[in-house]
Amino acid sequence: MKKPRRRMSKYERRNTLIAYSFLAPNFIGFAIFTLLPVLFSIFLSFVKWKGGSLDTMQWVGLQNYADIFKTSKVAEKGLGYLFTKVDLGIALKNTVFYTLVTVPLTLICAMALALALNKAVKGAVGFRTIFFFPYVASMVAICVCWRFMMMKDGPINQFLMVLGINYNKSWTADSGMAIWSIILVSVWRNMGYYMVIYLAALQGVPKDLYEAATMDGANKWQQFTNVTLPQLRPTTFFASTMMIISCFKIYDVVAIMTEGGPGRSTKMLVTYIYDEAFANFNYGIASAIAMVLLVIVLIFTLIQFSLEDKYANN
Repeated sequence: MKKPRRRMSKYERRNTLIAYSFLAPNFIGFAIFTLLPVLFSIFLSFVKWKGGSLDTMQWVGLQNYADIFKTSKVAEKGLGYLFTKVDLGIALKNTVFYTLVTVPLTLICAMALALALNKAVKGAVGFRTIFFFPYVASMVAICVCWRFMMMKDGPINQFLMVLGINYNKSWTADSGMAIWSIILVSVWRNMGYYMVIYLAALQGVPKDLYEAATMDGANKWQQFTNVTLPQLRPTTFFASTMMIISCFKIYDVVAIMTEGGPGRSTKMLVTYIYDEAFANFNYGIASAIAMVLLVIVLIFTLIQFSLEDKYANN
């Protein structure tokens, strides 16, 4: 027979209520500012709505998703051909390219900085602070400064001229270089944060492993590839997952530096969602695209988890 559930004592009930009282503010904030907007966005993806009164909503079911993925004869080649709205295909292509370049560059720079500053050298603490400072600085100030430096007659082009490279265009105004300017700013800003994470991981690597590798005759490069990298794999997995999620939802750098231009060369998924929602007032289409973005990020995350589990089992 199933044993009857023991009733909580007065002392246990009091402790439970105290615990719930500490959790309640955070849960209420999450429910109001995150959970409810997400649920409302899911609902909006099945309706057509231009804003204003809720009475103007028109239930269309999966029509918004069908409109997104319907092929079009006027669509451009590549990813744009998959969508009725060519801008969505271009935004997806730009976002994927930005992610595939930014994530490895950021992780490589962060790991290199962590390895260089992990040793007890003079001024290491100061350099750690300098490299971490951009992550906590104002994004608006950072983008404005970088946009100035990338102007036609800015310091970066002046430095390139010294090296013998004559580039007399503004980076953010050139359709070929605009996305690279965004990548440069993103890598420069985020590498300090992930440097700190790698530093914490490096300090947790047992020194016995390096001593054993040295006794076996391994040089510095062999120690790095056979000891350091395997020990940093969990940290790299965490950092790459967070970076991919962050890259797919990039908005602020693009909005400040290029506004999605020139043309559509830096239009990203989130900037396209913003344009559909707050410029064209197509809240249903915008919410449907947001759900597609959610699924894409979820797929990438699940792939990473599966690869990590496969490596761990081996």
